[in-house]
Amino acid sequence: MNGFFRSHARPFALLLALLGLLYFWRLGDHGLLEPDEGRYSEIPREMLATGDWVTPRLNGVKYFEKPVLYYWMSALSLRTLGETELAARAVPALSALGGAALTYVAAAPHGPRGAFLSGLMVGTSLVWFALAHITLTDMALATFLTLAFYGLYRGVTGNRRWLLAGYAGMALALLTKGLIGVVLPGMVGVAWALGTRRWSLLWRAFSLPGILVFLALAGPWFALVMLRNPDFAWFFFVHEHFLRYATLNANRYQPGWFFLPILLLGFLPWTGNLLQGLRDGLAALRSLGADRRLREDDEAPAGPGEEALFLLLWAGVVLLFFSVSKSKLVPYILPVFPPLGVLAGTALDRILADQDRRRLLWGLAGNGAVCLLLGATLLLYPHHQDRFAPEVLAPVSLPLAAVLGAVGILPFLAGLRRKIGGAVLLLCLGSLAMGITFKGLFDFYGQIRSAKGVAAIVARHATPDAVVADYRDYDQGLAFYLKRRITLVNDPGGFGELSFGQRAENPDWFVTPEEFARIWRGPKPVLAVADPEKLEEFRRMGLTFRVLGSDPLYYGKTVVTNQKTEALP
Repeated sequence: MNGFFRSHARPFALLLALLGLLYFWRLGDHGLLEPDEGRYSEIPREMLATGDWVTPRLNGVKYFEKPVLYYWMSALSLRTLGETELAARAVPALSALGGAALTYVAAAPHGPRGAFLSGLMVGTSLVWFALAHITLTDMALATFLTLAFYGLYRGVTGNRRWLLAGYAGMALALLTKGLIGVVLPGMVGVAWALGTRRWSLLWRAFSLPGILVFLALAGPWFALVMLRNPDFAWFFFVHEHFLRYATLNANRYQPGWFFLPILLLGFLPWTGNLLQGLRDGLAALRSLGADRRLREDDEAPAGPGEEALFLLLWAGVVLLFFSVSKSKLVPYILPVFPPLGVLAGTALDRILADQDRRRLLWGLAGNGAVCLLLGATLLLYPHHQDRFAPEVLAPVSLPLAAVLGAVGILPFLAGLRRKIGGAVLLLCLGSLAMGITFKGLFDFYGQIRSAKGVAAIVARHATPDAVVADYRDYDQGLAFYLKRRITLVNDPGGFGELSFGQRAENPDWFVTPEEFARIWRGPKPVLAVADPEKLEEFRRMGLTFRVLGSDPLYYGKTVVTNQKTEALP
C-alpha cells in the first residue's frame, strides 16, 4: 500500500472518484426539501425563464438576500441537465468535491497519504457530506473561501502567483454570499501577522494583479444590479449584513456555544482524529520562536509552527465570528472543515508513520464514543417523538444505528489487535459506508419535507388559466415543480423573506385573505394549497370548496378548488 502513496496522482484521483460516486449516487432521487431547496432551485429557474441574469427573483419579485453567483451556476446546471432535482443539487455536490480536493492540495506538502486522509476526512464528515446533498449557497461559499485562504497563504509564503487564486477566491465568495468573502480572510490575515510577528505578510498579501482579478470578477454584477435597482444597496449591505449579524431580526438566535457540539458531531466519524489534530496543532505552536530564529528574512517560507497557527486561526476566527453573530445556522460552520481536516489528516498520517498504537487507539476511542452516542440516539428516537409511529422511522434509524455502531467498534477492535493499517482502512471504508447509509435519511425527508407530492396533485387538475394559490404559507418548491408563479395569500406584512420584493413592486399575486375570497368567488378556476386546519378559515369566510387530494406525510397539506366539477388540463 505504501507504493500507492508514492506520488500524488493516484491518491488524488482515488479521492475524487470515491467522493464523486458517493455524492452523485442517487442525488436526484428525492424531492426538493422545504424551504431552502425550493428557494435556491426556483430563483435560477426564473432566471432561465425571464432571461434576466442580473436581478434575482423569487416567485416573480426581487430577491436580494444573497448575491448572484450561486444562481448563475445553478441556472447553467438546470439548462444543461434539465430542470430536475439532480440538476438543482449538482452545484453543492460539485462544490463539496472541490472543497475536499482543495483540502488535499492544502495538505499535499505533508505527503500523499496525509493529503488523502485530510481530503477524505472533510469529504465524508457528517455535516460536509449532508450539505453536499442540499441546495444551499453555503457549500459553494466554503469552497471559495478555502481557495481564498489557501491561495493567500501560499502567495505570501512562497509562490506569489497563488495570490491570484486567493483574490479570485475572495471575489467568488463575495459573489456567493456577500462581504464575509473578504472580511474573513482579512481577519485571519491580520491575526496571523500578529501571531507570527511578521507584519510584512500584510504587505506581501497586496497584489495589484490580484486586485484587478478581484474587481474583474466581482465588480460588474454589483455595478449592474445597483444601476438597475436603486433599492439594492441598503437592503443587501445594511439589512442582510449588519442588521442580520448584529440583531435578532433574522429570528435565528442560538447561544454562543451552539457550533461546538455541531462541530464535534458533524466531524463524524473522525471526531477523535479531529481532537488529536487540534492537540498536535497547538503543540506545534511551541516552535514559533524557532521558526523566527531560523528564518533569515521576512520573506522566507512559513515554518511548522507558523503553518499550524495559520490553520488554527483559519478555523478559530471563522468559528468565533459566527459564534458571536446573532444569526446562527448549522451550514455556517462549513468553512472551518478544510483547515481542521488538514490538521486531523496529517496527525493520523504521523500516527501511521510512527506506528503509534497508543495514539491510534485514543483517536479511535473518540470516534467510537461519538458514533455510539449518535447510534443510541437513533435507536431511541422513534419511541420518543409523536409525529410518526415507531415502525415508520425504524427502517430509517435502525440501519443508520447499525452502521454507526460498526464504524465505532470495528476499527477500535482492529487497533487492539495491533492491526494499525487495517484499523485506519476500516475507518476509511466505514466513513464511506456511513455516507451510503445516510442516503436513506434523505429519501425519508424527501417524503416529509417536500412539496413535490402536493405539486403533483395540483398539476393533475390545474388548467393553464387557473390561479394556483398557497394559503398563509409559501411552499417554495411548488413554483419549481409547476413552472408557474404562485399566488400567495397572507395578512399585510406576512410574506416573510418576500416582503421586500412585495413592497418594492406590489404585484397582484400577493393578496390578503379578503382579496383571495373575491378571487375564489370569481369566474376563474382556483386551486389552493393549505394546511388542513386553515380550511376552517375558508368555511368562516363562506367559501365552498372541493378537496382534490392531500399529502399525509407532508403535514397533511391539502389541495382544494372552487370548481364543483373536475377541472382537467
